[in-house]
Amino acid sequence: MASPARYSRSIDWVTVGLYALMVLLGWLNVYAASYSPEAPAASLFNFDFNYGKQLVWIGTSVVLIVILLVIDYKAYDTFAFVLYGVMIALLIVTPLIARPIAGSRSWLELGPVRLQPAEFAKFITALAVSRYMAGINLRNQNWRDQLVLAGLTLLPPVLIVAANETGQALVFGAFLLAYFREGMSPLILLVLAAAALILILALLVPKLWLVAAFTLILLLIFGFNTRVLRHHLPLTLSVWAVVIGMVFGVDYFFNSVLHDYQRKRIEVLINPSADPLGVGWNVTQSKIAIGSGGFAGKGFLQGTQTKFDFVPEQSTDFIFCTVGEEWGWLGTMTVIALFVALLGRIIYVAERQKSVFGRTYGYCVASIIFFHFCINIGMTIGLAPVVGIPLPFFSYGGSSLWSFTTLLFILLAIDAYRKQDLERY
Repeated sequence: MASPARYSRSIDWVTVGLYALMVLLGWLNVYAASYSPEAPAASLFNFDFNYGKQLVWIGTSVVLIVILLVIDYKAYDTFAFVLYGVMIALLIVTPLIARPIAGSRSWLELGPVRLQPAEFAKFITALAVSRYMAGINLRNQNWRDQLVLAGLTLLPPVLIVAANETGQALVFGAFLLAYFREGMSPLILLVLAAAALILILALLVPKLWLVAAFTLILLLIFGFNTRVLRHHLPLTLSVWAVVIGMVFGVDYFFNSVLHDYQRKRIEVLINPSADPLGVGWNVTQSKIAIGSGGFAGKGFLQGTQTKFDFVPEQSTDFIFCTVGEEWGWLGTMTVIALFVALLGRIIYVAERQKSVFGRTYGYCVASIIFFHFCINIGMTIGLAPVVGIPLPFFSYGGSSLWSFTTLLFILLAIDAYRKQDLERY
């Protein structure tokens, strides 16, 4: 085993520095979101406020980081499937024993502490799929391997949806980016992107117009290339039938499968003025808060939207609007720049791994953080539906901070040991 001094030199301190800076800025904004000028002065460790609780979570995260870096990196590979099995069992049990909180049964309560297993399912699934992909080659287009990989990826979000946590389930779609890096056919990504586009258009455009446009496109393709018509007619007709089924099946899914609050969130996304005092309140107030910050913001602890609780969940899902109001355009661009820098560094670390397991896990880390970053900020400015996605390292919450800390520092542990292995030769 390498000496502590040599091991400390192997750690990617650039990533550690970015992490520490983002957690510090996150805590400052949680403090700003929880601060009230009318309340008496309180200790930073007052657990009646979110900022006091968040300090405890930050402190425990430091302990967690030490543990993650001390553990032999081979353990993450060796026990990946064991952790995955435990996680699946936990996801099955949680909805059965958890009490409903905000409409979902996804929180386990251990005394004063509440943990959300769905948060930890992300990094455990990343470990499991990375372990599996280390033994296969996606470029070979082996359908059995791809089906097993799809099963490993889709089982956790199915169980998470059963606990009524749709937002957390959507995150698992980000794994496709990692699979694409490892050789998955780009055709799969194109098909999924086309299917998503068709479903979105079916909500925005009259269905008969959409069907007519798609049929016209097919006719034009055949008009310029009759060979396609002769050799691929059965496949083409099948694709046409599937698309038509999707277009007309959207109404059933929208009205019969989605919950009422989910339908309203999509309606508000399409038409922001549909319910400004109801479901659209959060997004409307969030955009007002961000817009009111102007170029340089109103100043730390000076945000009126924040102080008077116009935006619900401001220290969790809508923490970005606190940044926008108090720090302005400069603050929001700084946060975005930090995420871009972190994602770039993670990809750099992933690419220098010598094993498929390490590289795949690195890309899973980048994909998960990228998805959270895009969807959370999209929610606050009205470009994505409100689905309860926290902003990594900024949003208040122990489960979220622990999950992203574990996700990131497992990668740094794998990377640090990679350097040790190279030094032996």
